[in-house]
Amino acid sequence: MTSPILLTSHLTRAFGEMKAVDDLQLEIAPGEVFGLLGPNGAGKSTSIKMLTTLLPPTAGTATIAGYDIVRQQALVRRVIGYVPQALSADGTLTGYENLLIFAKLYDVPRAIRQERIAHALAVMELTEAGDKLVRTYSGGMIRRLEVAQALLHGPLVLFLDEPTVGLDPVARKAVWGSLSALREQIGMTIFLTTHYMEEADSLCQRVAIMHRGKVATIGAPAELKESINQPGATLDDVFAFYTGHDLDAGGSYRDVTRARRAARRLG
Repeated sequence: MTSPILLTSHLTRAFGEMKAVDDLQLEIAPGEVFGLLGPNGAGKSTSIKMLTTLLPPTAGTATIAGYDIVRQQALVRRVIGYVPQALSADGTLTGYENLLIFAKLYDVPRAIRQERIAHALAVMELTEAGDKLVRTYSGGMIRRLEVAQALLHGPLVLFLDEPTVGLDPVARKAVWGSLSALREQIGMTIFLTTHYMEEADSLCQRVAIMHRGKVATIGAPAELKESINQPGATLDDVFAFYTGHDLDAGGSYRDVTRARRAARRLG
């Protein structure tokens, strides 16, 4: 049996009396595309921040490729790529220049930098735009460039936090297409959070739905649809069922501000 590439055990993060993530238990297989869903404030971004070593857990443990996220942070960072919600590309530089900077930050050897950059641009269908300023890119192109940046060092696990937030349907479809191609060509493990149920249904082999810091359910999209005994159920129906139509699902003022800021930058 193949060992999980990502494993969490009772992973918890508290802020004072409030548990943003409460006893998270996950096993993700190598090459799996896994989606973490939930309302704003459910604990998705906090989970990703812990797994990418940006935020220490309050309790519990997690390993990625066998490396502990607390005791072996430097090794974890070598085997992961991370695309945050916040803008990580510089609009005053070309796509190529952005990738060159990231290649240096990731310590990609000089002898293979050009090859890695060319490959990352090709995978994200940005080869022809590589010499253009990023401020001239569309929102979808910016997102694909940010994914390309995260691929340069050949990570085993790619984390995507709301990869299509703020994008229009056409741009979202382009990003989905690139991610699907990435999965087929490279076969890496992808861990994403999203508010778009059709995105999760299309891309993910399994999803977990978080509610108030806990995983309410986990499984393949088709299995979850069957679990609610509702003819013709969609993943939206599953989401509503397991989050109980929570009136607090809109998130905090900070959540709303962040989402609208992302929409403005990518629009």
